[in-house]
Amino acid sequence: MKKLVVIPTYNEIENVARMIHKVMSLAGDFDLLIVDDGSPDGTARAVQELQVSYPERLHLVERTGKLGLGTAYIAAFKWALERDYEALFEMDCDFSHNPDDLLRLSEALTSGADVVVGSRYSKGVNVVNWPMSRLLMSFFASKYVRLITHMPVADATAGFVGYRREVLERIDLDRVRMIGYGFQIEMKYTAWRLGFRIEEQSIIFVDRTAGTSKMSSGIFGEAFWGVLKLPFRKF
Repeated sequence: MKKLVVIPTYNEIENVARMIHKVMSLAGDFDLLIVDDGSPDGTARAVQELQVSYPERLHLVERTGKLGLGTAYIAAFKWALERDYEALFEMDCDFSHNPDDLLRLSEALTSGADVVVGSRYSKGVNVVNWPMSRLLMSFFASKYVRLITHMPVADATAGFVGYRREVLERIDLDRVRMIGYGFQIEMKYTAWRLGFRIEEQSIIFVDRTAGTSKMSSGIFGEAFWGVLKLPFRKF
C-alpha cells in the first residue's frame, strides 16, 4: 500500500526537521508531504534542505499566506490522488500526535477500515498538558457533534486521521465548506454518510512543547455553526 503522511505547517521551524526525520525512520515506509502556508520563520526552507536527504519520499507544497487548515488538506489530497497514493494520513507537526501511532492507523486501514481516527476520547480522556478550559471545549465539542449529527465517532474533531484512497475519491473535495478545525468534522461526517466504515484507535494526545497553537475563536465559531448545517446536506 502506497502511503502518504500530510502535515500542514505555519511557523513550525522548531518542530519540522525533527518530525521529518521521525516519519522517515518509521518501518511502514511512509512518504511525507509538507504543505506550508508561507511561514515567515523558514519552515519551507528547512524542508527543502532535508529533501536532499530524502529525495524520493519527502515532498513540499508551498502556498502564499495562511489559507486555512482545510484548504491545505484539500490541496494535499488532490496532489496525492494524482500520484496514485492508496492511503493518506493527516497529522500535526508539533508532536501532539505521536508518529509511532501511524503504524497502528495504517494497520487499521489494511484490516478493513475505510477511515481511521486517532482518538483522544474513545477510551476515556487521553490528553496530556492541555489547560482544563481547552480540554473541556474539545471534549464537549465532540459530544455536540454527536448530538447534532448522530455520527458514531467519539472524537469528531480529531486531526490524526487516515483515509483509504477510495474515500477521498468519493467525496467531492470541492464541496467541502469548512476550512478550520470544522474541516475535520465535515470530512468524517461526509465519509460516514457515504457509507464508509470509520474506526477509532485510542491515542494519547500530548500538547505541543514548541511553537504556538493555531486555535482561535473564529475557527471554533465556524465549526459550531457549520455542524448545525451538516444534517441538511445532500450526499
